[in-house]
Order: sequence, then C-alpha cells, then structure tokens
Amino acid sequence: MPHPLVQITPETHQVQLHLAYATPDNVAGQRIYDRAVCLLHRDAEACLRRAVALAADAGYRLKIFDAFRPHEAQVRLWETAPDQAYVADPKIGSNHTRGTAVDLTLVDGQGAELDMGTGFDDMTTASHHFSDAVSPVAQANRLLLMKVMEDAGFVHLPHEWWHYALPANDRYPLIDSALLGELSPMHLATTETATEG
Repeated sequence: MPHPLVQITPETHQVQLHLAYATPDNVAGQRIYDRAVCLLHRDAEACLRRAVALAADAGYRLKIFDAFRPHEAQVRLWETAPDQAYVADPKIGSNHTRGTAVDLTLVDGQGAELDMGTGFDDMTTASHHFSDAVSPVAQANRLLLMKVMEDAGFVHLPHEWWHYALPANDRYPLIDSALLGELSPMHLATTETATEG
C-alpha cells in the first residue's frame, strides 16, 4: 500500500530545515529520530507550498523543526519529555503521526529566526499563543506566522506558537512508518545530517 507522505527539502520547497528531533537539541535532550528526513501528508504539503509563497511575499522564509513523526518516535518523546501535558499520548496518536502537523518558525532574509519570545519546544505558558509573558515584538511575530499559516489552510495549536496542523485531523489515519522503508526518520542512515538549507 503506498503512503501519502511527500518529502520536504530546501531545494524542492524553499524552506530551511533544522529537524530538532534528529539532534540532541530538543526538549528530550537526546536524538529521537535516527535520521533527518522531513515528510508531510500530501494535503499538508499543498498547504505548506501556499505558506512558503505567502511568507516569501512578506519577505520571509519558513524554518521547519518537525513534521511527520513515526509512532515509535512519539513513544520515545512521551517517555523522555519533562512535561507530558505538552506531548500527545502515543496510545492516542499525534497529528504529527498523521503527517498533518508541522512545527516551524519564520526567518528573515539573512536566515535569522524572528523573535518569538521562546524557543521551539519551550513547554511553559510563555509558549502559548497570545501570552503576555513575551514582548510586543514577539507577539507581533507570532501573529505574522499565524496569518501566513492560517491563510495557507492550517490551524494553530493554542499552547504552542510553532505548531500548525490541518483542520479536522481525525479524518486522517495514523501512518505506519513501516510503509516508508528507507524514507522513515527511524531508518538508520550514516550519511544524513540534521540541518539542511
């Protein structure tokens, strides 16, 4: 059975990639993925292309931290996360495991991330949309990202400024990474790097 995922690369989608879970630089403090590969469900990929164009019109690019997350990676993250309130229970499944969610930010023309008030995966109330714990500049940047993503067809997650997903995610099944073969983030490959573009 073919899978519905599309690979996202800097060359094909004009984005920056820093797949945090393919490095120790994440909330778990360890590598969750065995290799850095960015995948999205074809429906989310179509919305991402619109978001890339909208961001470019405003003079920015998108930088992706995470996209499709295999079930076994969700289990690792659940077991190592300092606050499970911010991580989907793998027994239920994550929108990332459907390939319909993407974690990202905006970068300027020099490739520098816009100030969003907190880093990616900051599991505090300061990472919530509309938090008054961050500066007006960060609030404005979050609203800019939200406008780009929502105009492209995504919806935001109230507790994570970086997380966007397709609406009505439950209509999409969880994706078995066994279908992906060598394309899976959990497939060991010695030549992959975690940062591209």
